[in-house]
Amino acid sequence: MPLIFPSNTLSAGGFSVDNSCRFNDGDSPHMERTYGTSTDVDKCTMSVWVKRGALGGTKSIFGFHTDDNNRGSLVFEADQLDLIIRDSGSVTTRLVTTALYRDVSAWYHIVLSVDTGQGVAASRVRLYVNGSEVTVFGTETDPSQDLNFGFNNSSIVGKVGQKGENNDYFDGYMAEFVFIDGLQLTPSSFGEFNEDSPTIWQPIDVSGLTFGNNGYYLDFEDSADLGADVSGNSNDFTSTNLAATDQASDSPTNNFATFNPLDNYYASSTFSEGNCKVVQGSSTYAWNSSTIAVTAGKWYVEAKITTDSEHALVGITDAAPVGTGTKILGSGAYDYSIKFSNGDLFNNVGDDPSNDGATYAAAYAQNDIIGIALDCDNNKLYFSKGGAWSDGSGSWDSTTFNASVGAITITAPASTDNGHYFFASGDYGSASCTWEWNFGGCPPNTISSGNADADGYGNFEYAVPSGYYALCTKNLAEYG
Repeated sequence: MPLIFPSNTLSAGGFSVDNSCRFNDGDSPHMERTYGTSTDVDKCTMSVWVKRGALGGTKSIFGFHTDDNNRGSLVFEADQLDLIIRDSGSVTTRLVTTALYRDVSAWYHIVLSVDTGQGVAASRVRLYVNGSEVTVFGTETDPSQDLNFGFNNSSIVGKVGQKGENNDYFDGYMAEFVFIDGLQLTPSSFGEFNEDSPTIWQPIDVSGLTFGNNGYYLDFEDSADLGADVSGNSNDFTSTNLAATDQASDSPTNNFATFNPLDNYYASSTFSEGNCKVVQGSSTYAWNSSTIAVTAGKWYVEAKITTDSEHALVGITDAAPVGTGTKILGSGAYDYSIKFSNGDLFNNVGDDPSNDGATYAAAYAQNDIIGIALDCDNNKLYFSKGGAWSDGSGSWDSTTFNASVGAITITAPASTDNGHYFFASGDYGSASCTWEWNFGGCPPNTISSGNADADGYGNFEYAVPSGYYALCTKNLAEYG
């Protein structure tokens, strides 16, 4: 299988995907429509790009349902891809991969291609991930020749982000959801390998495809109607528990940072809202870090604390939070964080949480938004509260960002133990805290003003300092 890379930005040109849709499984989000008469009930192709949120359990990409005896779904089951079709109560088709798909930092392209009229059983239902066919399955039950597959039947209820017969909602992001009625296509109809980096799979324009009667193309570009079909068929889906704020600019061609549930110190934190909301501190110590680390460039992010704790910390670190012990975000020489209760700077304070930090800013409060500006080119770090930057002497009073005011000198990324910095937040008390991180791709909270960086990327509550950028792969390709 080719390398899973988060975007196609190594190439200057190419097709750009502007939007995706965020599914937060705790909201029971899904889309559905009732199918009409098919072009060919035995031939169809489904293509979708996904970026995973919560791992484990059952997370549904697509399902259909006529009744309890006639249903099917394509899901992540225990992080394996699992396709199952039932006809008259019997399992007619089952494919379960041996591969695990647990990378929450990257986009996967999944194609399900069907023609039950094929003479070779293994060719009737074909599954592809990132341009390569999956040929090894832990369970493989191929449909009989000319079997009515079910995915494309008249009057079925098709569901995006939900199983046909029950809940098991998807968690994460979906982009470029395409269904082709009447053709068994290969991934080359939806993507291509990057001409400069031939192991990288990237999207192409699909608007010229023949979609067939039941075909549709969900591009999620209308925030007021996320289920709008832009294929020309008007096979629109009805959205449930999805809002305009679930439209994301995080996409297969511009991948934004989120928080990483695989880097979960003491495994005590819980994640939601596309891994941009994290509840930390159900044990004595907890902290978490971003999916993308940086080695160069200037970067701006925002973090809103919605449930507070006097021991909450937010900042940067060179190390993903693994291991055991009493490490807090600020223990090490390459951790830099500010504390909720007093705004003190924690850096190299050791493992004793009773150690005090150094005076830097002032306390912040519940629902405050902390801005973080990280300058890896000049080895400086800055913090703001509600758009006002700290002057470094115990207050928040600089309403205009000034690189010479409130700068924290940090170790150059290349000189740290791991050669980079993550954004991070944590807690070292018995109480919990909740952080809503905004890297610009899909804010977990409502943005009242809306501010992008100089290149037009990101959606932030406060102005992005001049020369700083949202943490996404297009900016990384240019500045990182």
